[in-house]
Amino acid sequence: MITFTKKAGKDFVILNLTDPQLASREWATPAGELLRRTVKELISRSKPDLITVSGDMSYGGEFEAYGHFRDMMDGFGIPWAVVFGNHDNQAGQDKVSTAVDIMAKSPLFTFERGDGEMGIGNYMISVEQDGVPVETVFMMDTHDRFPVYDKDGNQADEGWGKLLPNQLAWYKENAEAQKKRGNRDSTLITHIPIYAYRDAFCAAFSGVCDDKEIDLNDSANPKYWNEGYRDSYGIKREGIGSYPEDEGMFDVIKEVGTTKTIITGHDHINNYVIKYEGVTFVYALKTGMGCYWAEDMNGGTFITVGDDGVKEIRHEYVKP
Repeated sequence: MITFTKKAGKDFVILNLTDPQLASREWATPAGELLRRTVKELISRSKPDLITVSGDMSYGGEFEAYGHFRDMMDGFGIPWAVVFGNHDNQAGQDKVSTAVDIMAKSPLFTFERGDGEMGIGNYMISVEQDGVPVETVFMMDTHDRFPVYDKDGNQADEGWGKLLPNQLAWYKENAEAQKKRGNRDSTLITHIPIYAYRDAFCAAFSGVCDDKEIDLNDSANPKYWNEGYRDSYGIKREGIGSYPEDEGMFDVIKEVGTTKTIITGHDHINNYVIKYEGVTFVYALKTGMGCYWAEDMNGGTFITVGDDGVKEIRHEYVKP
Protein backbone atom coordinates (compact mmCIF):
# COMPACT_ATOMS: atom_id res chain seq x y z
CA MET A 1 0.00 0.00 0.00
CA ILE A 2 1.19 3.50 -0.88
CA THR A 3 0.52 6.21 1.68
CA PHE A 4 0.14 9.99 1.39
CA THR A 5 -0.34 12.31 4.35
CA LYS A 6 -3.08 14.93 4.37
CA LYS A 7 -3.17 17.84 6.79
CA ALA A 8 -6.40 18.47 8.70
CA GLY A 9 -8.45 21.24 7.10
CA LYS A 10 -6.39 21.18 3.89
CA ASP A 11 -7.76 19.49 0.80
CA PHE A 12 -5.84 16.73 -0.96
CA VAL A 13 -6.31 17.20 -4.72
CA ILE A 14 -6.09 14.40 -7.29
CA LEU A 15 -5.99 15.11 -11.01
CA ASN A 16 -7.08 12.18 -13.15
CA LEU A 17 -5.99 11.94 -16.78
CA THR A 18 -7.29 9.28 -19.12
CA ASP A 19 -6.50 7.74 -22.49
CA PRO A 20 -3.64 9.96 -23.69
CA GLN A 21 -2.87 7.00 -25.99
CA LEU A 22 0.01 8.24 -28.14
CA ALA A 23 2.24 5.93 -30.15
CA SER A 24 5.98 6.60 -30.11
CA ARG A 25 6.01 8.57 -33.37
CA GLU A 26 3.11 10.81 -32.27
CA TRP A 27 5.04 12.50 -29.47
CA ALA A 28 6.80 14.69 -32.05
CA THR A 29 3.52 15.74 -33.70
CA PRO A 30 0.78 18.24 -32.74
CA ALA A 31 -0.84 15.43 -30.74
CA GLY A 32 2.15 15.29 -28.42
CA GLU A 33 2.25 19.08 -28.14
CA LEU A 34 -1.46 19.21 -27.24
CA LEU A 35 -1.09 16.52 -24.58
CA ARG A 36 1.79 18.34 -22.88
CA ARG A 37 -0.02 21.68 -23.04
CA THR A 38 -3.25 20.19 -21.71
CA VAL A 39 -1.65 18.59 -18.67
CA LYS A 40 0.43 21.69 -17.95
CA GLU A 41 -2.69 23.86 -18.07
CA LEU A 42 -4.65 21.55 -15.78
CA ILE A 43 -1.86 21.55 -13.21
CA SER A 44 -1.58 25.34 -13.33
CA ARG A 45 -5.27 25.74 -12.52
CA SER A 46 -5.24 23.68 -9.33
CA LYS A 47 -1.91 22.13 -8.47
CA PRO A 48 -2.69 18.55 -7.50
CA ASP A 49 -1.03 16.50 -4.80
CA LEU A 50 -1.28 13.38 -6.95
CA ILE A 51 -1.95 12.63 -10.61
CA THR A 52 -3.70 9.37 -11.52
CA VAL A 53 -4.00 7.99 -15.04
CA SER A 54 -6.93 5.70 -15.79
CA GLY A 55 -5.25 3.74 -18.54
CA ASP A 56 -4.13 3.62 -22.15
CA MET A 57 -0.96 5.63 -21.89
CA SER A 58 0.03 4.08 -25.22
CA TYR A 59 -0.06 0.71 -26.97
CA GLY A 60 1.54 -2.54 -25.81
CA GLY A 61 5.13 -2.71 -27.01
CA GLU A 62 5.44 1.01 -27.84
CA PHE A 63 8.25 1.30 -25.32
CA GLU A 64 9.57 4.65 -26.54
CA ALA A 65 6.12 6.15 -25.97
CA TYR A 66 6.13 5.06 -22.33
CA GLY A 67 9.49 6.77 -21.95
CA HIS A 68 8.08 9.98 -23.42
CA PHE A 69 5.07 9.76 -21.12
CA ARG A 70 7.34 9.22 -18.11
CA ASP A 71 9.49 12.22 -19.03
CA MET A 72 6.44 14.46 -19.41
CA MET A 73 4.99 13.40 -16.06
CA ASP A 74 8.34 13.61 -14.30
CA GLY A 75 8.71 17.20 -15.47
CA PHE A 76 5.73 18.36 -13.43
CA GLY A 77 7.29 17.39 -10.09
CA ILE A 78 4.13 15.70 -8.81
CA PRO A 79 3.71 12.02 -7.82
CA TRP A 80 1.79 10.05 -10.44
CA ALA A 81 0.11 6.66 -10.48
CA VAL A 82 -1.40 4.58 -13.27
CA VAL A 83 -3.66 1.68 -14.07
CA PHE A 84 -3.17 -0.03 -17.39
CA GLY A 85 -5.78 -0.05 -20.13
CA ASN A 86 -6.72 -2.53 -22.81
CA HIS A 87 -4.29 -1.00 -25.31
CA ASP A 88 -1.47 -1.06 -22.77
CA ASN A 89 -2.33 -4.74 -22.23
CA GLN A 90 -2.89 -5.68 -25.87
CA ALA A 91 0.57 -7.25 -26.37
CA GLY A 92 0.55 -9.25 -23.13
CA GLN A 93 1.87 -8.95 -19.58
CA ASP A 94 5.53 -9.17 -20.56
CA LYS A 95 5.19 -5.96 -22.54
CA VAL A 96 3.29 -4.31 -19.67
CA SER A 97 6.04 -5.34 -17.28
CA THR A 98 8.63 -3.69 -19.52
CA ALA A 99 6.52 -0.52 -19.64
CA VAL A 100 6.48 -0.53 -15.83
CA ASP A 101 10.28 -0.81 -15.78
CA ILE A 102 10.54 2.18 -18.13
CA MET A 103 8.17 4.38 -16.14
CA ALA A 104 9.68 3.31 -12.82
CA LYS A 105 12.84 5.21 -13.75
CA SER A 106 10.90 8.26 -12.59
CA PRO A 107 11.33 8.83 -8.84
CA LEU A 108 7.78 10.21 -8.81
CA PHE A 109 6.19 7.09 -10.30
CA THR A 110 3.84 5.76 -7.60
CA PHE A 111 2.98 2.17 -8.41
CA GLU A 112 2.86 -1.40 -7.15
CA ARG A 113 2.77 -4.40 -9.46
CA GLY A 114 0.60 -6.48 -7.14
CA ASP A 115 -0.19 -10.16 -7.53
CA GLY A 116 0.59 -11.25 -11.09
CA GLU A 117 -2.36 -13.67 -11.03
CA MET A 118 -4.63 -10.62 -11.11
CA GLY A 119 -2.80 -8.70 -13.84
CA ILE A 120 -0.28 -5.91 -13.34
CA GLY A 121 -1.07 -2.95 -11.14
CA ASN A 122 -3.69 -3.85 -8.54
CA TYR A 123 -2.80 -1.74 -5.53
CA MET A 124 -4.05 0.78 -2.99
CA ILE A 125 -3.21 4.42 -2.32
CA SER A 126 -4.15 5.52 1.19
CA VAL A 127 -4.58 9.24 1.90
CA GLU A 128 -4.23 9.53 5.66
CA GLN A 129 -4.81 12.21 8.26
CA ASP A 130 -3.48 11.73 11.79
CA GLY A 131 -2.77 8.09 10.95
CA VAL A 132 -6.33 7.34 9.79
CA PRO A 133 -7.18 6.76 6.10
CA VAL A 134 -9.67 9.42 4.98
CA GLU A 135 -9.57 8.21 1.36
CA THR A 136 -8.41 4.94 -0.15
CA VAL A 137 -7.90 4.80 -3.90
CA PHE A 138 -8.12 1.30 -5.37
CA MET A 139 -6.20 1.05 -8.64
CA MET A 140 -7.34 -2.06 -10.52
CA ASP A 141 -6.36 -3.66 -13.84
CA THR A 142 -9.26 -4.49 -16.20
CA HIS A 143 -7.00 -6.31 -18.70
CA ASP A 144 -7.69 -6.33 -22.47
CA ARG A 145 -10.35 -8.72 -23.77
CA PHE A 146 -12.07 -11.90 -22.60
CA PRO A 147 -14.22 -14.50 -24.38
CA VAL A 148 -18.01 -14.30 -24.17
CA TYR A 149 -19.78 -17.67 -23.89
CA ASP A 150 -23.27 -18.76 -24.90
CA LYS A 151 -25.65 -20.69 -22.66
CA ASP A 152 -24.04 -23.97 -23.74
CA GLY A 153 -20.59 -22.86 -22.67
CA ASN A 154 -19.27 -22.30 -26.18
CA GLN A 155 -17.37 -19.14 -27.06
CA ALA A 156 -19.79 -16.92 -28.95
CA ASP A 157 -17.92 -13.65 -29.06
CA GLU A 158 -15.14 -11.59 -27.52
CA GLY A 159 -15.78 -8.79 -25.06
CA TRP A 160 -13.78 -6.05 -23.41
CA GLY A 161 -11.84 -6.85 -20.27
CA LYS A 162 -13.26 -6.97 -16.77
CA LEU A 163 -12.32 -7.51 -13.15
CA LEU A 164 -11.81 -11.17 -12.30
CA PRO A 165 -13.18 -13.08 -9.27
CA ASN A 166 -9.78 -13.05 -7.52
CA GLN A 167 -9.67 -9.27 -7.97
CA LEU A 168 -13.11 -8.89 -6.41
CA ALA A 169 -11.91 -10.96 -3.45
CA TRP A 170 -8.73 -8.85 -3.19
CA TYR A 171 -10.78 -5.64 -3.22
CA LYS A 172 -13.17 -6.91 -0.55
CA GLU A 173 -10.38 -8.08 1.75
CA ASN A 174 -8.45 -4.83 1.51
CA ALA A 175 -11.47 -2.53 1.62
CA GLU A 176 -12.63 -4.30 4.80
CA ALA A 177 -9.13 -3.96 6.29
CA GLN A 178 -9.09 -0.23 5.57
CA LYS A 179 -12.59 0.06 7.00
CA LYS A 180 -11.35 -1.43 10.28
CA ARG A 181 -8.64 1.26 10.29
CA GLY A 182 -11.35 3.92 10.18
CA ASN A 183 -11.70 4.46 6.43
CA ARG A 184 -15.23 5.48 5.46
CA ASP A 185 -14.69 6.71 1.91
CA SER A 186 -12.84 5.18 -1.02
CA THR A 187 -12.51 5.51 -4.78
CA LEU A 188 -12.11 2.82 -7.43
CA ILE A 189 -10.13 3.67 -10.57
CA THR A 190 -10.25 1.31 -13.52
CA HIS A 191 -9.78 1.68 -17.26
CA ILE A 192 -12.67 -0.36 -18.62
CA PRO A 193 -16.00 0.45 -16.93
CA ILE A 194 -17.58 -2.13 -14.67
CA TYR A 195 -20.92 -3.46 -15.88
CA ALA A 196 -22.92 -1.26 -13.48
CA TYR A 197 -22.08 1.80 -15.59
CA ARG A 198 -24.79 0.50 -17.92
CA ASP A 199 -27.31 0.18 -15.09
CA ALA A 200 -26.50 3.66 -13.79
CA PHE A 201 -27.12 5.31 -17.15
CA CYS A 202 -30.31 3.34 -17.80
CA ALA A 203 -31.66 4.37 -14.41
CA ALA A 204 -30.69 8.04 -14.72
CA PHE A 205 -31.29 9.04 -18.36
CA SER A 206 -34.81 10.26 -19.07
CA GLY A 207 -34.84 9.26 -22.74
CA VAL A 208 -36.37 12.53 -23.89
CA CYS A 209 -34.02 12.53 -26.88
CA ASP A 210 -31.21 10.55 -28.44
CA ASP A 211 -28.50 10.53 -25.77
CA LYS A 212 -25.88 11.31 -28.44
CA GLU A 213 -27.63 14.57 -29.36
CA ILE A 214 -27.31 16.29 -25.97
CA ASP A 215 -25.24 19.45 -26.06
CA LEU A 216 -22.31 19.26 -23.68
CA ASN A 217 -23.04 22.70 -22.22
CA ASP A 218 -26.66 21.75 -21.56
CA SER A 219 -25.99 18.30 -20.13
CA ALA A 220 -26.94 19.23 -16.55
CA ASN A 221 -30.44 20.24 -17.68
CA PRO A 222 -32.89 18.34 -15.42
CA LYS A 223 -35.03 17.35 -18.43
CA TYR A 224 -32.40 14.81 -19.44
CA TRP A 225 -32.39 13.03 -16.09
CA ASN A 226 -35.04 11.06 -14.22
CA GLU A 227 -36.32 12.08 -10.82
CA GLY A 228 -33.75 11.14 -8.20
CA TYR A 229 -30.91 11.70 -10.68
CA ARG A 230 -31.32 15.42 -11.39
CA ASP A 231 -27.81 16.15 -10.11
CA SER A 232 -26.36 14.11 -13.00
CA TYR A 233 -24.46 15.77 -15.84
CA GLY A 234 -22.28 14.95 -18.80
CA ILE A 235 -22.89 13.09 -22.03
CA LYS A 236 -22.75 9.65 -23.64
CA ARG A 237 -21.73 9.89 -27.26
CA GLU A 238 -20.80 6.23 -27.65
CA GLY A 239 -21.70 2.86 -26.20
CA ILE A 240 -20.56 1.76 -22.74
CA GLY A 241 -17.59 -0.50 -23.38
CA SER A 242 -17.84 -2.87 -20.44
CA TYR A 243 -17.77 -6.65 -20.62
CA PRO A 244 -21.33 -7.62 -21.71
CA GLU A 245 -22.09 -9.63 -18.57
CA ASP A 246 -22.12 -8.42 -14.98
CA GLU A 247 -18.80 -9.26 -13.33
CA GLY A 248 -20.30 -8.64 -9.87
CA MET A 249 -18.06 -5.79 -8.74
CA PHE A 250 -20.89 -3.42 -7.83
CA ASP A 251 -22.46 -6.02 -5.55
CA VAL A 252 -19.16 -6.29 -3.67
CA ILE A 253 -18.84 -2.51 -3.50
CA LYS A 254 -22.31 -2.19 -1.97
CA GLU A 255 -21.60 -5.02 0.46
CA VAL A 256 -18.48 -3.34 1.85
CA GLY A 257 -20.05 0.12 1.70
CA THR A 258 -17.01 2.39 1.62
CA THR A 259 -16.48 3.05 -2.10
CA LYS A 260 -18.51 6.14 -2.97
CA THR A 261 -16.77 7.06 -6.26
CA ILE A 262 -15.82 5.05 -9.35
CA ILE A 263 -13.69 6.59 -12.10
CA THR A 264 -13.13 5.00 -15.49
CA GLY A 265 -11.82 5.79 -18.96
CA HIS A 266 -11.85 3.68 -22.15
CA ASP A 267 -14.81 5.33 -23.90
CA HIS A 268 -13.27 8.58 -25.09
CA ILE A 269 -16.41 10.57 -25.81
CA ASN A 270 -18.41 9.72 -22.70
CA ASN A 271 -18.06 11.93 -19.64
CA TYR A 272 -21.22 11.52 -17.61
CA VAL A 273 -21.30 11.73 -13.81
CA ILE A 274 -24.22 9.89 -12.20
CA LYS A 275 -24.93 9.09 -8.55
CA TYR A 276 -26.51 5.63 -8.53
CA GLU A 277 -27.40 3.62 -5.43
CA GLY A 278 -25.15 5.81 -3.29
CA VAL A 279 -22.10 5.61 -5.57
CA THR A 280 -20.98 8.28 -8.04
CA PHE A 281 -20.12 6.80 -11.44
CA VAL A 282 -17.64 9.03 -13.27
CA TYR A 283 -16.45 8.82 -16.85
CA ALA A 284 -13.13 10.68 -16.66
CA LEU A 285 -12.56 13.43 -19.21
CA LYS A 286 -10.22 12.32 -21.99
CA THR A 287 -6.81 13.95 -22.15
CA GLY A 288 -5.48 14.81 -25.61
CA MET A 289 -6.35 13.68 -29.12
CA GLY A 290 -4.77 10.22 -29.04
CA CYS A 291 -6.59 7.49 -31.02
CA TYR A 292 -9.95 9.31 -31.29
CA TRP A 293 -11.46 12.26 -29.47
CA ALA A 294 -13.94 15.13 -29.50
CA GLU A 295 -12.38 18.60 -29.54
CA ASP A 296 -14.87 19.94 -26.99
CA MET A 297 -14.06 17.13 -24.52
CA ASN A 298 -10.35 17.60 -23.88
CA GLY A 299 -9.03 17.97 -20.34
CA GLY A 300 -8.96 16.12 -17.05
CA THR A 301 -10.98 15.34 -13.94
CA PHE A 302 -10.24 16.73 -10.47
CA ILE A 303 -11.14 14.80 -7.32
CA THR A 304 -10.96 16.90 -4.16
CA VAL A 305 -10.55 15.00 -0.90
CA GLY A 306 -11.51 16.76 2.32
CA ASP A 307 -11.34 15.64 5.92
CA ASP A 308 -14.22 13.18 5.37
CA GLY A 309 -13.33 11.86 1.92
CA VAL A 310 -14.23 13.01 -1.59
CA LYS A 311 -16.14 16.29 -1.47
CA GLU A 312 -15.98 17.43 -5.11
CA ILE A 313 -15.56 15.94 -8.57
CA ARG A 314 -15.24 18.24 -11.55
CA HIS A 315 -14.21 18.07 -15.16
CA GLU A 316 -11.82 20.79 -16.32
CA TYR A 317 -11.79 21.48 -20.04
CA VAL A 318 -8.79 22.73 -22.02
CA LYS A 319 -9.38 24.19 -25.47
CA PRO A 320 -7.22 22.57 -28.17
